[in-house]
Amino acid sequence: MSSRATTHFDAGELPMMKIYDFPTGPYPTRVRIALAEKNLQSCAQFEMVDLYKGEHKKPEFIANKNYSGTLPVLELNDGTCIAECTAITEYLDGLDGIPTLTGRTPREKGMIHMMSKRAELELLDAISVYFHHGTPGLGPDVELYQNPEWGFRQRDKALRGMHYFDTVLKAQPFVAGDTFSMADITVIGGLVFSGIVNLSVPAECKALLAWYARMQERPSVKDQPAILWLNGQALPS
Repeated sequence: MSSRATTHFDAGELPMMKIYDFPTGPYPTRVRIALAEKNLQSCAQFEMVDLYKGEHKKPEFIANKNYSGTLPVLELNDGTCIAECTAITEYLDGLDGIPTLTGRTPREKGMIHMMSKRAELELLDAISVYFHHGTPGLGPDVELYQNPEWGFRQRDKALRGMHYFDTVLKAQPFVAGDTFSMADITVIGGLVFSGIVNLSVPAECKALLAWYARMQERPSVKDQPAILWLNGQALPS
């Protein structure tokens, strides 16, 4: 690691970044946590995109910000747009030359990316499908097609995912090993979404529940709008 990376990085010298965001959304929460972990909040300007009004599905947003029509999106000062939480986290984690969320060694990178993707497939994205298909979701103006049977199948998949991560966390303190990483952030996003849809973590998943309680004490997590909202606290103005 170069001395420049360790001693001369100044976040205040970075150009301002814009993040297209929905403050209590589980996917935007992932990027908000990464920003806080890297102490980059002062470099980010948030622009609200109202999911319940379908603003992320408008032709202009899809054409100019994110072809997939999802949040969050990071826009650099040169107009470059980076979508997808993993890609945004990789970008943010590399700005100071000291990756703390995405791994430093090939083994760390492999484990973190594997477990983060597993958390998406088995938990977070499964709950997202349940939200959009098995509940009213974002409302009839946005949810133009719903398949409830598929939604309920994905709900059950998410519950199995909770049991899987409970087993993982019985054996190690964090999702990808011995240190906090992007994989933990992804599981946090999944449990935020489970709170939104009232899909409780099974009581027998004691390791997962204890880990989540511990994660909510991290400075990067505890003041996030989604966490405050789910805990019945006032959101920051």
